[in-house]
Amino acid sequence: MTNALRSVAKTAAAASVIALTAGTGAAMAQDSLTLGLQLEPPHMDPTSAAAGAIDQVVYANVFEGLTRFGPDGSVNPSLARSWDISEDGLTYTFHLVEGAKFHDGTDFEATDVVFSLDRARAEDSVNAQKSLFAGIESVEALDPATVQVTLSAPDGMFLFKMAWGDAVMVAPESIETITTNPVGTGAFTFGNWVQGDSITLQKNPDYWGEPAMLDSATFKFISDPTAAFAAMMAGDVDVFVAFPAPENLPQFDADPRYNVLIGNTEGETIVAMNNARPPFDNKLVREAVAHAINRQDIIDGAMFGYGTPIGTFFAPHNPDYVDLTEMSAYDPEAAKALLEEAGVELPLSVKMTLPPTSYARRGGEIVAAQLREVGIVAQIENVEWAQWLENTFRNAHDYDLTIISHTEPMDIASLADPDYYTGYDNPAFREVIDQIAVESDPEVRSDLLGQAQTMLAEDYVAGFLFELPLHTVAKTGVEGLWINMPTQATDLTGVYWDN
Repeated sequence: MTNALRSVAKTAAAASVIALTAGTGAAMAQDSLTLGLQLEPPHMDPTSAAAGAIDQVVYANVFEGLTRFGPDGSVNPSLARSWDISEDGLTYTFHLVEGAKFHDGTDFEATDVVFSLDRARAEDSVNAQKSLFAGIESVEALDPATVQVTLSAPDGMFLFKMAWGDAVMVAPESIETITTNPVGTGAFTFGNWVQGDSITLQKNPDYWGEPAMLDSATFKFISDPTAAFAAMMAGDVDVFVAFPAPENLPQFDADPRYNVLIGNTEGETIVAMNNARPPFDNKLVREAVAHAINRQDIIDGAMFGYGTPIGTFFAPHNPDYVDLTEMSAYDPEAAKALLEEAGVELPLSVKMTLPPTSYARRGGEIVAAQLREVGIVAQIENVEWAQWLENTFRNAHDYDLTIISHTEPMDIASLADPDYYTGYDNPAFREVIDQIAVESDPEVRSDLLGQAQTMLAEDYVAGFLFELPLHTVAKTGVEGLWINMPTQATDLTGVYWDN
């Protein structure tokens, strides 16, 4: 059936349903929404953890920053209604919105900005993206509605950095309980959390800006793809963001009760290798792994054809992206030769730790089979999300291989940190990243970004697979959802039922 015919069929079927239910009141406007997500947040503080699952619930809904990302990736005013930038690019004067209050009733003022930014950049800060704030020299409240931020060097990306979920504004009064009772300034307040099941948000009746159109929203956490499909079909959830079973999308697309939205994310999906410990501290071994992987087989087998191949740690829809996929082209014979050159005794046994996302679990099986063909035996260890965050990502870095999608926007700089979970330590790469941070000339900046991408590809820091697509399945009538995901968020501030 053509798209045009399918659209007509959906419209006709939907009209029939409305006609049948009009007399019973079943078509009344709805004011609540139930959303399915695959991952549950480990806690509710986006300023002290790297888990994108936190932002998926609270970004823009509960917490707000000085700036915020729009659905097209643009950087827009938020709690800062406007700003002035000094001629030398070192001073940003933010003019705050009027009448904003935290959910506990306290006023949002300039001192809260000082507290939030100073907390994020403090020596003992546990902010997962502390580098966002490294260029800040001082933060000063000029009056209750005006904040002056002074940088140590010009930074053309500063407003972009302030839009991250890690840079949201928090109040000193709420910090002690922020992980379980988040208090922000957003259009929704935190309702309750049934751990292992759901989180509910309520409309904020005192919101300073355009009020939310939903009275409440419940996030249901369903990690299993089969269960996700069953929940949608049964009507237990109204929307499933990042639907984990792409093989079922055609069935939803043909059903007039649902709409399927296909978009992009910022998610570079990689086979991460622990560069800091043997055998992956050897570049030859990492290069062997890269050539042993057939990324198209993974896209076809794990993602049912959805996903754009990547050859470095950068989103292909970014205008500064460099296509380096040929550097890690599938070549198992080359992989075997590299392992021999590295002096690796085969079979080589390694541990592949996989989080519960379907792309990781399904992709991991394919990767393990491909590695086995060149003499690398990957022992798969499936772990829950909290366990992966704690043991693989955050502290212990106890893994050899893992599969993960990095959904933060423009996050190539994260690999410059030698303490990052990848263990990549290249002073030349850090130098380029430092230059990017202060470069304002677009052409020079683009060239530097190309250099950084090439370094990562040449060092075979990871097995670069694909850019994660965004599949959203929604009941017909749900409007205002983001099609693309420029940051890991489920922004409900403009979502409503049109029925």
